[in-house]
Amino acid sequence: MNQPARNWIDDYRARLVPIEKAVELVASGDRVYSHMGAAHPLALLRALCGRAAELRGVEILHCITIGDAPYCVPGMEASFRHNSLFTAGNTRPAVQAGRADHIPVFLHEIEDLFEDGTLPIDAALIQVSPPDRYGHMSLGPSIDISLTAARRARRLIVQVNDRMPRTFGESTIRVEDATAIVEASMPLPEFDQGEITSTHRAIGGHVAALIPDGATLQIGVGGIPEAVLEGLRGHKDMGVHTEMFSDGLVNLIESGVVNNSRKTLHPHKVITSFVMGSQRVYDFINDNHLVEFHPNRYVNAPGIIARNARMAAVNSAVEIDLTGQVCSDSIGPLIYSGIGGQVDFIRGAAHSEGGVPVIALPATAKDGKLSRIVSCLKNGSGVVTSRGDVHWVATEYGAVNLHGRNLRQRAELLISIAAPEFREELSRSASALRVS
Repeated sequence: MNQPARNWIDDYRARLVPIEKAVELVASGDRVYSHMGAAHPLALLRALCGRAAELRGVEILHCITIGDAPYCVPGMEASFRHNSLFTAGNTRPAVQAGRADHIPVFLHEIEDLFEDGTLPIDAALIQVSPPDRYGHMSLGPSIDISLTAARRARRLIVQVNDRMPRTFGESTIRVEDATAIVEASMPLPEFDQGEITSTHRAIGGHVAALIPDGATLQIGVGGIPEAVLEGLRGHKDMGVHTEMFSDGLVNLIESGVVNNSRKTLHPHKVITSFVMGSQRVYDFINDNHLVEFHPNRYVNAPGIIARNARMAAVNSAVEIDLTGQVCSDSIGPLIYSGIGGQVDFIRGAAHSEGGVPVIALPATAKDGKLSRIVSCLKNGSGVVTSRGDVHWVATEYGAVNLHGRNLRQRAELLISIAAPEFREELSRSASALRVS
């Protein structure tokens, strides 16, 4: 005889506690995972920081988040120390000042760290939608590494927010899995993409010209990705398999440019792991079966990515040297962001049939005073994407393919897309380095 279904409403009521009571589940010395992206559980984090005087040595672990990071402000060092898996603007000052730490790691490998004993999680703070009629609560716009963290944590503290979108794919936890539940209604933080400049649009045009109709896209957020999406408005039958996306992709879906009809993996579906943007994109993913969310260990696995024919992966960089080494996570020794999914998708696209791996960056920085194409990376810079992995590189001055080229050829090609005022100096450097 089948056992009767658990009454999740009773489970919910039994676990529902005041927020101050929920954060008492965190003890000194704990490692606490915080939901990432737009799902950053600010009500729980603020309540936890309210216990700063009684807590010591609590590690706060997460990737990119939007919104306040109260555990990172000066004066919190004895109580909390952030351990960054990807450093964003809200935690960058603490990392660069030495009040927080940074872990360099490929995004698709992070979840293994939760499971193999490298980064065991004592408590996870996760924001979810209200339960559906079966007692399942959606992690909304941010499945990424957070679903696995929630499943592996010794204690799971959930913040139920009636303004969280309900998303599909592998995206839910059950009421009975929660150790404690709090309710806090608040809008999701919106991600400011910044202005799309004429430089971004020039880069976007060069990149879009490389991408064929019927390609499957990996695209991020920010000026260059949004400009690439603008440049694709005349394309047809595009698909999406991307770790993250924002508002610009909604435009292509609603216009019919993206229909996922020619995808060779998950046809007719947009595959992603997290979304950040305006309220418009949060409304778009809500209750939308077109969009499937999966953990990064799947979405970012290079072998999975490569199963998408014509995979076009567009990623950014801080600077690139004349041999093709790409720094995208630091400015010299100062951590700026993280490895993230860049290498995952560059390698996946490189092994895709007809794939197009692209590194896109403005030719200059500091209002044109510095070239981003350099003879040598700054001292202390991290090489995120090796010169052996690099294929296409695009700036506002064009796009060149370094794959299979020798060092002299690479230098010549990269100098050709550098800002004109730096080309002579770069040529002299290339000669001195014996790569020209």
